[in-house]
Amino acid sequence: MTPPRRPMHPQTQMLMAGYDPQLSEGSVVPPLFRTSTFVFRSAADGKRAFQLAYGLDEAAPGEIPALIYTRVNNPNVNIVEDRIVAWDGAEAAALFSSGMGAIACACFTHLRPGDSLLFADPVYGGTEYLFRHSLPEFGIQAVPYPAGSKIEVVREMAAGMKNLKMIYMETCANPSSVLNDIAAAAQLAAELDPRPLVVVDNTYLGPVFCQPIRLGADIVVYSATKFIGGHSDLIAGFALGRRSVVTPMLGTRTIFGACPDPETAWLICRSLGTLRLRMEKQAESAARVARFLQSDPRVKDVLFPGLDCMGTDQVELYQRQCSGPGSVMSFTVEGGEREAFAVLDNLRVFHLAVSLGGIESLAEHPYTMTHAELDAEIKERVGISPALVRISVGLEDVDDLVADLRQALDAMERMVARDRSEELASYSI
Repeated sequence: MTPPRRPMHPQTQMLMAGYDPQLSEGSVVPPLFRTSTFVFRSAADGKRAFQLAYGLDEAAPGEIPALIYTRVNNPNVNIVEDRIVAWDGAEAAALFSSGMGAIACACFTHLRPGDSLLFADPVYGGTEYLFRHSLPEFGIQAVPYPAGSKIEVVREMAAGMKNLKMIYMETCANPSSVLNDIAAAAQLAAELDPRPLVVVDNTYLGPVFCQPIRLGADIVVYSATKFIGGHSDLIAGFALGRRSVVTPMLGTRTIFGACPDPETAWLICRSLGTLRLRMEKQAESAARVARFLQSDPRVKDVLFPGLDCMGTDQVELYQRQCSGPGSVMSFTVEGGEREAFAVLDNLRVFHLAVSLGGIESLAEHPYTMTHAELDAEIKERVGISPALVRISVGLEDVDDLVADLRQALDAMERMVARDRSEELASYSI
């Protein structure tokens, strides 16, 4: 299919890039290439394929590496990699078997013993474990700084670090929803010699509502399990960026075995066409849910990008860095763990489950679930309290979602009233 000559919008590229129907019997949808290995036309073609796969030579302009083995490359994987770059404006992408596969391969490709990493805290629980436990075992120091910090704070910390090779952050800190200033981090990196890579986990807002590469990030990582997959039926991850930083990660992927399977790549390709529609509708519903939670006296705080309660600096950063708030938020109820559990146990439309970004709404308890491995002192410092609930707004009717939260808060209130009544009765006895 010959593409239009004028530049195409990302939504159109998502549906067209990387696939020619005429090469697959005219099938409008890419076939599923469920094969482990591929046949070479000649021994010379096989030789050339391995020269490129193992970095023994560089591809000539326009040269497309031959298919070898699905752990190395596969048509379904190649198609989805060609398509996902559209939103972020990246040169290249690599698909992984999970989001953690993408993050781990970014670290083990670009960091070596004696190097250090600076990261905005809090981050996703699996990333926390990688940084605080796994990397130090390989002689790589990971140092946290508070998410949302002014760049002067980050600059001061960076100045005291030896062999700083990576600055890592999430677009929105998980689960506090605090935004990190990507452009400022990129500016800081440019001041340092050698320049550290700026790596951004854009799972919460991307690729529709924030494009970190356009703000100066070197590598953007995603849990494609979330919004990109969007249907809670696959596990995958992406890394995007300049070809020079992504290509070495493909080698790490091959050797670590962090490759995706063809069916997962096919499912992601299916999901890309509706990605923008889903994310925009979910964000619209989430904004209404946030307004309801803010108005309810039984809710102390609502943490959601762009809200005035996040603070002037955060609102200004949101307006500068984001085109929408996404659909993941956290809120704190009056009380503690028991009250938060009462809300979670009484939800009927929201599912009590971890993860986010699917078509169904989910709710979980970060303190005891996704961030359970963190020390209590760290949880307190980064704002993860026993009273905090994280929700991901899906595609159910928003009236039903608001009604579900209201009745769950009602159930919590009744429990608190019973507790008070029983306590008073015990005193009277």
